[in-house]
Order: sequence, then structure tokens, then C-alpha cells
Amino acid sequence: MSTEVLAIREDGPRIGGKRPVCASAIEVRYPHTGEVIGLVGRASADDVRQALDFAEGFRSSLSRYERHRILVRARELIEARADEWARLITLESGLCLRDTRHEVRRTCDVLQCAANQVLVEHGGVYPGDVTESGSARKIVTLTEPLLGVICAITPFNHPLNQVAHKVVPAVAIGNRVVLKPSEKTPLSALMFADTLYEAGLPPEMLQVVTGDPAELGAALLDDPRVSMIAFTGSSTVGKRIADRAGYRRVILELGGIDPAIVCDDTDLAAAAELVARGAYGNSGQRCTAIKRVLVQNAVAAEFTALLVAQTRKWRTGDPLDSATDIGTVIDEGSARRIEDAVHAAVRAGAEIACGGVRVGAHYAPTVVERVTPEMALVTEEVFGPVAPIVRFADDAEAIRIANSSRYALSASVLTRDLTRAFGFVTGLHAGNVNIAEVPGYRLESMPFGGLKDSGLGDKEGVVEAMRNYTTVKTCSLPW
Repeated sequence: MSTEVLAIREDGPRIGGKRPVCASAIEVRYPHTGEVIGLVGRASADDVRQALDFAEGFRSSLSRYERHRILVRARELIEARADEWARLITLESGLCLRDTRHEVRRTCDVLQCAANQVLVEHGGVYPGDVTESGSARKIVTLTEPLLGVICAITPFNHPLNQVAHKVVPAVAIGNRVVLKPSEKTPLSALMFADTLYEAGLPPEMLQVVTGDPAELGAALLDDPRVSMIAFTGSSTVGKRIADRAGYRRVILELGGIDPAIVCDDTDLAAAAELVARGAYGNSGQRCTAIKRVLVQNAVAAEFTALLVAQTRKWRTGDPLDSATDIGTVIDEGSARRIEDAVHAAVRAGAEIACGGVRVGAHYAPTVVERVTPEMALVTEEVFGPVAPIVRFADDAEAIRIANSSRYALSASVLTRDLTRAFGFVTGLHAGNVNIAEVPGYRLESMPFGGLKDSGLGDKEGVVEAMRNYTTVKTCSLPW
């Protein structure tokens, strides 16, 4: 265990470019040791209303070029302090530095992609004289920011990149955002806001309120000045938000129980390495993490042995140690829930092939075999580094098992037969299907989102998000 003394960072909400005084604070703890590493002001419902006042009363006059330069400058500022950013995310989340460095790089990609898209004209021109009833006119479509404020609510598992995916496309269009980051990981969100301000963003375009969602939820979700709610988190909370949103736009990116389908014609050694990466990266705390490993009967024993060998290579330990491959989950309570889910599967007949050890908020990468499709380990989202193996006979059964979930976010298919792969692409219920890759593979620009309980509304990804955060105005003129 590290003996380093960790400094306590004091911070708070950002409202109108200022940091209001709060009556109480949230403790942010380093999950590896339990040490308090941050005290963040707890915003009130009045603070939320004030943030909405500042945002709603502001209309941006920034040109496309000025918005482009702000996003480019923000990327440059983050790249110049990438190690500091990664360390901060590790301290508040317990994710290892390998994961948090990758998150910083992804955030820079979001900023670069949005900066490029700002300069692209997404409107259209249509001729008016193409029908008998037409006339000599031109029809032009213009893209404008939403009339109201965007409420963005982000989770703990990607404390920086999830914030960027909500905020950056909105800023690129010229919208105003009130952001509510997870109370477990608010520090990087606040630092991100400061970075955008330093890059030239008017403070009214981004307000940040920190605190308990139970205290802030009604003020955020019920205010008529909010015209869109963008949320990433659990399906349970997402459905409550959808019920509450009423006649407003919503983008809900929710959970997933993503399958990796290992076919009998694939390279099993490469598949085992890929499955380990997809199941254990980010401590298994991703909506697109591999949460079911469907393996064809003929190769199940060999593949399991290879996956166990790969799993044993993953080094657990202090997340701040660069040699560590997997850090903690978000807190000890979450680690206990993962442990309980695995033990419940064992009581139902499954077997732990390796791992299954918890120490505080650490849960070792774990392979569980003899799992059946109806076990809760693969029907409910276990947000941790667990690879449950479910066997299947043929492609039809694999698709049936994969589609039996109430979630349909992403899937991975490991086969060397392209025709076979296309059969899975068309047969699987999933918003994203990756061949010979992890379910979570994505570029920051591409559309991303799920079906069923995995999401509602339009997809994420910078290009799609910018479209979703836009009002289209149509005008016509003589020609």
C-alpha cells in the first residue's frame, strides 16, 4: 500500500463563473485507501435555480471559429497536463493509471472531433421548383442552439470522458448546459469546467452543480427552462427521468449486459486476450464491458483455460502504481455487491475458475464457468471485473441467448468467417456490434447507443450529439 500523504482538494459548484459558498460539503474518497482526497460544496435547489437563471438569460454570440478555437485550446491545455488529469481521475475513482491515461486521451479526441465539426455546415439547400405546384424559390435549413437549457447528468465510471461527451457537443453548437456530475467523482468535472473557461468559454454556457441527486433532482428535472435532459447511468434511474421529462427531449444512455460470442473457428488465444481486456478494463465498470462470454461447446474447455491464464496476468494493486493493471471499483460497497453476485451464482451451480477474491474496494478479475443463461450473474448488470462463461451449441442458440436480455447495448463476435459474422450482425439485438473486437470499441465521432433497456432517444457520439442538441430552422427566399 502506498504511504504517500494525499492532499485534500477543496472545491465546489460553478455558477455564473463564481464558486458559491455552500452550507456543507461532500467527501470524495480514494477508493484504494478510503482517504478523503476532496471536500466539494453541496449545492442546494436554490443554487440550481440560480445556475438556470444565469444560463437561460444568456445567448452566445461566439462565431463558429471562436467556438472551434475554444475547443482546440481546451484540448491543448488538457494534453499539456495529461499526467495530472490521469492522477486526479485515479484518486477520485480508484481506476488504475493505465485506464485513466486512456480516458484523458479519449477526452482530447472528443474535443478535437467537436472542434472540427463546428466548422462543418450541417444545413441544406433545396430547390423550390421541383414539382408542378412549386415555385422559383430556394429553401434553406439553418441549425441553431436549443431555446432552453440542457441538463446533463453524468456517472462515476468515466468521470471526465462522460462529462466531455455531454458538454462538448453542446458547447460546439452554442448551447448552455447545467451539469450535474456524479457526487462520487466530481473533481475532474469541475477541473474540466475551469479548463473550458480558461480556453475562453463564457461561464454562463456551462454551470456545474455538485451534490446529492436526491436533493437536486427535482430542481433540475422539473424546471421548464430545461428543454433537454441528457443522462448516462442505470436503467432504473433513466426510466424515472423519462417518466418525469414529459414533453422534452431526452437522451438516455443506460446499462448493458454485453455478450462476447466466441465461435469455434476463431483464434482462441487472441480471443482470450481480447475477452480479458473487454471484461476487466476500467475495472469492469463500463456499460459496454463484456458481462457474458458465450463460448461454443466444442472449444469451451480450451478457451476457458486460455482465459484463466490471461486473467492471472492481470496485476491488482495501488491504482497510482503504473505497474498496476486493474484498480478498485468505485467503493467497497460496490465490491461487496460484485462478490455477492458471484457467490449467488456459485450457490446456483456455477464454479469460480480463478479470482473471486475481494479486499476492500478491490475485486480480483474473476472467471466463472458453468453459468447458465437464467442466472442473475448474466441477467442483471454486475458492474465489475467478472467474466461469466455460458456455453452454446450453434449460432442460432448464441443469438437466442444474447437476445434474451432486457438490455441491448453492444456485442462482440469472434469469428474468422465473414458470412457468419454478418449473420450475427443482422440477428443480434444490439445498438453496436463489433467483429473481432471488444463490445466497447468506439470512436468519439461515431453514433453510439442501445436498444431495449439500454437507452432511449437519439444516440451519443460527437456528430450525433451535435445534431441532437440543435434546432433546425427552415426558411425560403425568391430565386
